[in-house]
Amino acid sequence: MYGWLWRALPGPAWLRVVELAVLAVAVVAACFLWVFPAIAPHLPFNEITVE
Repeated sequence: MYGWLWRALPGPAWLRVVELAVLAVAVVAACFLWVFPAIAPHLPFNEITVE
């Protein structure tokens, strides 16, 4: 997958590194803003069994 991303992005190597960094930040931001809050109600982390 990383090889495909490297070949698919345009520009010289330094620009590809910048583009990959921006893409990584965008993916992490999307996960924290939309994905994780959407699946949080379905996870059993709020069920505390220790008294």
